[in-house]
Amino acid sequence: GEGARTGFANLVTGGLFTCALFLTPLLTIVPMQAAAPALVAVGFLMMTQVKNIDWDRYEVAVPAFLTIAVMPFTYSITNGIGAGFLAYVTIKTVLGRAKEIHWLLWATAALFLLYFAIDPLEQLLGV
Repeated sequence: GEGARTGFANLVTGGLFTCALFLTPLLTIVPMQAAAPALVAVGFLMMTQVKNIDWDRYEVAVPAFLTIAVMPFTYSITNGIGAGFLAYVTIKTVLGRAKEIHWLLWATAALFLLYFAIDPLEQLLGV
């Protein structure tokens, strides 16, 4: 298929996520050992898409690689996505193509920069 063509798919997705919020407490009864196979399967499915990355364009390849590599090393999906966003914005800016970056990506990158800077700044300032 061609995917969703209207905003209705977004409304359905948002509604289902809202419904899922009420089921979140049930996740506490599932032990980590039971969830691990599902996480491995999701990781496998995610890695099958790596072949679609344009590895010849380093402004795409480096952020993608950082996103993939940082996640397991930091045990954090957030850190991986943040590293990829910051790398993408930095590389595009260094190449003189900053105008190609959407303002939402700039805002997200700024928030990730703040996210990564908070701990070192607190340690430096002794807070």
